[in-house]
Amino acid sequence: MYEYEISQLRSAELIRKAEQERLAREAVRSRRAARRETAEHAAEGEVHTGRPRRHRFPRTA
Repeated sequence: MYEYEISQLRSAELIRKAEQERLAREAVRSRRAARRETAEHAAEGEVHTGRPRRHRFPRTA
């Protein structure tokens, strides 16, 4: 009888642990999504000019 009760306790504990891990993964995913969204909004406001960053022709020696 005790073995059955112990297995029930272990099963319940494993279920609780799995639920906690799932919630932790969800929290990480939502934080990442929020960061991506703010990065996208910040990138929309940037002004890009038409001039290239590097010189068109390399310097001569």
